Amino acid sequence: MSQNEKKPKTIGLVLSGGGIRGMAHIGLIKAMHENGLEADVISGTSVGALVGALYANGNSAEDMLQFFRETPLFKYNFFAINKPGFIDTERYYPIFKGYFPNDSFESLDKPLHVVTTDLMKGEEKVFYQGDLIKPLLASAALTPVFSPVDIDGVLYADGGVMNNFPKEYVEDKVDLVIGSNVSIAGEVRKKDLKNSLQLAGRITGLMIYASSHKKLTECDLYIEPLELEKIGVLDKKGIEKAFMIGYDHGSRTIEKWFSKE
Repeated sequence: MSQNEKKPKTIGLVLSGGGIRGMAHIGLIKAMHENGLEADVISGTSVGALVGALYANGNSAEDMLQFFRETPLFKYNFFAINKPGFIDTERYYPIFKGYFPNDSFESLDKPLHVVTTDLMKGEEKVFYQGDLIKPLLASAALTPVFSPVDIDGVLYADGGVMNNFPKEYVEDKVDLVIGSNVSIAGEVRKKDLKNSLQLAGRITGLMIYASSHKKLTECDLYIEPLELEKIGVLDKKGIEKAFMIGYDHGSRTIEKWFSKE
């Protein structure tokens, strides 16, 4: 069967959270584009929401990478004052405005669903219309590093707390679902679990991974590159490596899928 014969009518793309490892999402998107696969609807959490927004905005893979290269993770004048968290998330608004000048979901080329966590009600909240930038900032506000974002008097933070792989928002709308999970929880050494903070981080990581992995395997096509485990979640030096890992895995996965009769 040729690629043209096998191409689905509509495609949904689901992108997980996972910090810098999320550059693998961009690699997958490049591989999709090279194989004539374009998503019609997108859902994402945290870095997955950011990549999804750039993709829905019509930005190229290189543009997306440049966004993450240029956006500072830690900047002395971004430190939070009288806010919970070390970094004031809303200080990133002007940077995002440069990429999304219209600041609305409606201005994007593709429908996008952005998952956040309502810290006050303790529940998942998905944004898909209206203002765009604040929901994006909230979805990526990894606690306790980044401060929650105030939207209409409600504090929202990292969507990965409640739903790190939001497949639910695309699966009923498309013929084929492509997923990318970069929240990897591989094996650790005993010496890496010596204190309460390390233990809490490990438990949280395992819970997020278990939930994401199960939904990921229900996708028609997916990548979950274990090599990403060696890249730090907030290590900007890993941008190019994570991108190439995603591209390689995406290319092989798509090629294998096309080769099936």
